[in-house]
Amino acid sequence: MPATLKGKTVLITGAGRGIGKRLAMGFAEAGLRVGLLARSRAELDLAKLEIEQAGGEALRLLADVREPAQLNTAVSLMQEKFGRPDILVTAAGVQGPIGPFHSSKPKAWNETLDTNIIGVANCCRAVLPWMVEGRSGKIILIAGEGAGQSRPNFSAYAASKAAVARFAECLAEEVRDHNVQVNCMLPGDAYTHMTDEILAAGEELAGSREVEEARQVRVTGGLPAEKQIALALFLASERSNHVTGKLLYVNDDWKRLEKENMKPELYTLRRLQKI
Repeated sequence: MPATLKGKTVLITGAGRGIGKRLAMGFAEAGLRVGLLARSRAELDLAKLEIEQAGGEALRLLADVREPAQLNTAVSLMQEKFGRPDILVTAAGVQGPIGPFHSSKPKAWNETLDTNIIGVANCCRAVLPWMVEGRSGKIILIAGEGAGQSRPNFSAYAASKAAVARFAECLAEEVRDHNVQVNCMLPGDAYTHMTDEILAAGEELAGSREVEEARQVRVTGGLPAEKQIALALFLASERSNHVTGKLLYVNDDWKRLEKENMKPELYTLRRLQKI
């Protein structure tokens, strides 16, 4: 684990469960002080308890990423308790409606984008003044399947995640001169509540491929948490200061990036296949 991360602060949204909780546990184990942000008090209580029982330090922050005022309050509280946020990880997200676009309910479709892309923008807006002032920061936006390729019957989720990737590319260029790096991370398959939502929807709505993959993930648990945590720690560390505006899959050969110069077209939303 990067020694330079010990004692730093990380704000993780969606930290009560799923990928967010996995990363929160990993960052705490690496010696970071973790701000746990989510809407569910019960999930936050459990995550904080698990981190503290393992010897880590965590702060519960009850907030909705769709509400900028709540986020500003949460970041201010974190700054008072832990110091300014050095790292932001946006893992809060919803899967949204499953099924053909033409039969989806507009409200549910729109709410998916409100959480998955507007919520991400709100989080970045809340932490960036602190990072810009301190001339240092790492922002890791959690993408998902659909960011790099089409995903029929999951149009709201896929569109929102593709938007997150493009947002990361744009924001990275805007804050580059302030020594803030912004990247997207595709964490790969993991067993979460979204897996159960796909199985509940069935083949008629989700499609046979999605259901079969979900069944496999339920059996295997998906990718080991260690792989996801390793990439997140790399992107949060000084070893990746030269990496910004990129879309990285957990299974990419990202370790070679530490010692190699990056071509501008590598690991972007525009790439046609995994590298």
